[in-house]
Amino acid sequence: MQKTLIILGVILLLGGLLWPWLGKLPFGRLPGDIVIDKPGFKLFFPITSMLLVSGLISLILWFLRK
Repeated sequence: MQKTLIILGVILLLGGLLWPWLGKLPFGRLPGDIVIDKPGFKLFFPITSMLLVSGLISLILWFLRK
């Protein structure tokens, strides 16, 4: 459990430090992300982005278990 918390802390720290550059990536604006923009209503449903993040997290956890 300690190892997991330390790894998550390091990932959060790196994400926070790299945020200015990470914000410029097209994440959230990928093909397949649904945006409905009407007057007084905006719906953003990032299907492709969620699949990408899920696959990346699964790959990282798979490597950590080996």
